[in-house]
Amino acid sequence: MAADTRARIVTAAGELFRRQGYAATGLAQIATASGAKIGSIYHFFAGKEALATEVIATSGAAYGAYVLGILADGPTDPAEALAYTFNRAADDLVACDYADACPIATLAAEVASTNDPLRQATSEVFGTWLDGLTLWCTQIVDSPAASDLATTILATLEGAFILCRARRDPEPLRAAGRSLATLASSMHATRAS
Repeated sequence: MAADTRARIVTAAGELFRRQGYAATGLAQIATASGAKIGSIYHFFAGKEALATEVIATSGAAYGAYVLGILADGPTDPAEALAYTFNRAADDLVACDYADACPIATLAAEVASTNDPLRQATSEVFGTWLDGLTLWCTQIVDSPAASDLATTILATLEGAFILCRARRDPEPLRAAGRSLATLASSMHATRAS
């Protein structure tokens, strides 16, 4: 029962932080959304910052695994897998009415200059994502170019999410996927020659 309550709190906080940011989300709102009492939040977490740190770690790990899973389960050609993954992201964004993009981007942008512990937590998640993407990119190019390509993929994905949400249009993600597929094909062809 306690684990279920804790999980509900983390899930509700994650959704609220992702949609409206850290400062705009209060503990009372998290308690209401999770069906828990504020005292339960303090039972499991030392406060809002500790809860946000947990949300960043858990949602970041889940999202990283999700993206790498799509890349792995998509087409076997890496360039096609990139386009496929960005198209899936576009479809997912439309399906949630543009509300749920990257689970930590809203927090990362908001806390980068105001809350160093949360900035560090988001930085660690981005670092883990880059490690996984870099490993995946080694099927396209050798290191250190694989690291550069991974950074390009992640930066492109995050930027495309922002454009899609602002425009309420999935096309920036689709265009980004096509462009990255072209880049990956070019890099792979260069490596093969």
